Formats: sequence, structure tokens, C-alpha cells
Amino acid sequence: MNRNPDGAPLAVWQRSLASGWMLATGVVSAAALAVVAVVDRPHRALALWLLVVSAAFLATGAIRVTVSARGVTAGSALLPFLRRRFPLERIDSASARWTKPLDIGGWGYRWNGGLSAISLREGEALWLTLAGGNQFVITIDDAGTAADLTNELLAHGRKGR
Repeated sequence: MNRNPDGAPLAVWQRSLASGWMLATGVVSAAALAVVAVVDRPHRALALWLLVVSAAFLATGAIRVTVSARGVTAGSALLPFLRRRFPLERIDSASARWTKPLDIGGWGYRWNGGLSAISLREGEALWLTLAGGNQFVITIDDAGTAADLTNELLAHGRKGR
């Protein structure tokens, strides 16, 4: 691995993942609700309000995850301003393991006591243990490499303290 002049790892890991069924559900439901809003005046307000659900499917149906010396960032690939950033100072450790959506509360963005997650499918996931003991989980391909890089960056940061 290449290194900066100060010895820090010089690496960036980035992956994207999309859930076809979540994106399709968002597009189809948005189109149907738009038609209902135009055609069915008595249900217009409800149809427009329900567009929020379609937007949620679209916002969380494709993600991009980055690990770098700045920390870990996970967010919507379609709406890049919707993201979570975890500077290295907020991360205690990282690991990778096989994860089922039902293990972490379901599909999409999840909040459970002490655990938050972005889950688009069953499979490899990056598990971040945060300062304070909370965990953040992201299902993403090649999570093992992301965890290894995160831990190496954390180790280098601790040496410098």
C-alpha cells in the first residue's frame, strides 16, 4: 500500500450498490401516484403525500460508500446530499460479516436502539463500532477490504496520538 509522507496509508476504497426492486418500486409508485393526483381530485392530497414513500425508495435504493483518511461516508447515489459521514475520530473499529436485512431491522435505512443501518440486500456488510458503543452497518460488496482499510487508518491515527 502506498503511504503519505507522514506514513499514513494512501488509499481510498469506494463501492456502489443498487437494489433493483427498491428503485423500481420508487419509480412505479411515483408514476402511479402522479396519475392519481392528476385524475382523482378527491384523493389528490393523499396521493401527493404518499409520494414521500416513493421518494424514500428512490433515495435509499442506490448507495455509494467511501473509506478514506477522512473516515467512512455512506449515502444515496441518486441524492448525494443525503449521506452519513463518520470521521475516523468517531470510529472505534470496523469489521465485515454476512448480514441479513432482518438481522438489522429490514431493508432501506434503519434505526434501532444502538444500531443504524443501510441495508439493500443480504450479504457482506461493513460493521462500524462507533465511539459510545453504537453500531452503523452498511451492506456492500467487498466489505472486508473496507473494514481492513478503516482499521489500518485507525491504527495509524492512534500511533500519531
